Amino acid sequence: MRLRHFSPRAEDAYLGWMRRYYDFHDRRDPAQLGAEHVTAFLNALATQGRVAASTQNQALAALLFLYRQVLDLDLPWLDDLVHAKTPVRLPVVLSREEVRAALEKLVGEPRLMATLLYGSGLRLLECCRLRVKDVDCARKQLTVRRGKGDKDRATMLPGSTQHALAAQLERVRAQHERDLAAGAGWVEVPVALAKKLPNAGREWPWQWVFPATRIYRCRETGQKRRHHLHETVLQRAVRRAVLESGIAKRATCHSFRHSFATHLLEDGSDIRTVQQLLGHKDVATTMIYTHVLNRGPAGVRSPADRLFGDGS
Repeated sequence: MRLRHFSPRAEDAYLGWMRRYYDFHDRRDPAQLGAEHVTAFLNALATQGRVAASTQNQALAALLFLYRQVLDLDLPWLDDLVHAKTPVRLPVVLSREEVRAALEKLVGEPRLMATLLYGSGLRLLECCRLRVKDVDCARKQLTVRRGKGDKDRATMLPGSTQHALAAQLERVRAQHERDLAAGAGWVEVPVALAKKLPNAGREWPWQWVFPATRIYRCRETGQKRRHHLHETVLQRAVRRAVLESGIAKRATCHSFRHSFATHLLEDGSDIRTVQQLLGHKDVATTMIYTHVLNRGPAGVRSPADRLFGDGS
């Protein structure tokens, strides 16, 4: 998996499914099992485990990798496998008033991070993993490194966040200097860069914009490092804010990204531009936001409103 540059999260997910498959068949050697055993495991996930379609498909991908790439065995076509069809769901989109209400319930770092999710269209981990060098206040631009699909992209930096972001960077810089004085100050950097520039992990440009509150010691290098702020900190804060603001929607951190795209389209932005800002590979993925527009070039009026008025 590392030869193919899988992400650490993909490694954990694939290894987890391989272990569950191994345990499901009483710890028998997977090389002695065949397509019917894979089918039985995946069908049990759907019928007994009642997992989501995407979960079953992830398990299938992990087992295919195990057999084809690790064991060098090609499974015949899985005729008896019930393939899960991933349902098409409309995203949860907040109105502008709901976004404002939720953000006003947040304070400190969670508020700044949630504002970036909405104002820049970032994914949760993309926000957590922002580094100092990726923030360009002069050009009002954020650079997302190694986003979904291991792709880089540039997106907008809201002008309304610049003062708060500058204050955050000043606080982080002071903390970094204290860490350096204490013999710490390291952060994780790409492996190739760590070999080429051994001290890059202590340099200011590579520091996290939103660092964790605690220092840990890396087992492999012995370095005293800071991780980025864990994503659950923002998730819990947003959950509380949504509940306290009385929003009657199942809104999450990702709802801010959905709202970013929808509001841009409502304001007349070109869908190709929105696609680039979101980092979608295919414009068809971005097209889903046209389904939740209240009004726009393709908007239509309900016949009931024509008959009785729209109540506004």
